[in-house]
Amino acid sequence: MTIRRIQNVYVVARDMERMTGFYQQALGAGLKFRDQDNWAQLSIGGGNFALASPAEAGAGDKGATVTFEADDPEAIASSVESLGGRVLGRRDMGGHGRTITCADPEGNVFQLFSRG
Repeated sequence: MTIRRIQNVYVVARDMERMTGFYQQALGAGLKFRDQDNWAQLSIGGGNFALASPAEAGAGDKGATVTFEADDPEAIASSVESLGGRVLGRRDMGGHGRTITCADPEGNVFQLFSRG
C-alpha cells in the first residue's frame, strides 16, 4: 500500500468570495470550480488547492500550511499584502532556498518557497 500523490490541500474559509478572490489575485490561482459558498477548487502550478466552508471541512479542522514554490516570491508577497494578507516572516536557508511565510485575510498561514 503506497501513497500516490497529494490529491488536494485545503484551508477553511469563512468568506468564500473574498478568499477565492484573494488566492486568484495574490497567487494567480485558476478557479476549477466553485460550489457556492461550500467549496472552491483552485489550480496552482498543476496542483490542487481548495477552500472549504466550515460546514464542508473535517470535524475539528484547524487549518493547513501549504508551501507554494514561486519564481519571484517577493513580488507575490507584495501582492499578498496589497490584498489584505500579511507577511509573517522570511527565512534564508542558504543553498536550499528561502521561504516567506504569509497569512491570508482570514489568518490561514502559507509559505512561498524559492530554490537556492
